[in-house]
Amino acid sequence: MPYANFKVPAGTLTDEQKAQIITRTTDLYTEIYGERARATTLVLVEEVPDGGWGIGGHVLTAAEIQQAPAG
Repeated sequence: MPYANFKVPAGTLTDEQKAQIITRTTDLYTEIYGERARATTLVLVEEVPDGGWGIGGHVLTAAEIQQAPAG
């Protein structure tokens, strides 16, 4: 069974965006493994509470993540 687990900062994605992650990930696994994978693909979108992220020993907040320049 294909499985994907996305961890995202709490409150930074809409329900539509989370649904898009689930749909597109399922489509990707189906493209790779064939249509038989669609029914068994599990996609989990977990929201991590603010301050539950860190990079390089620095605790990040959702505000800092959203302010980061794109690219």
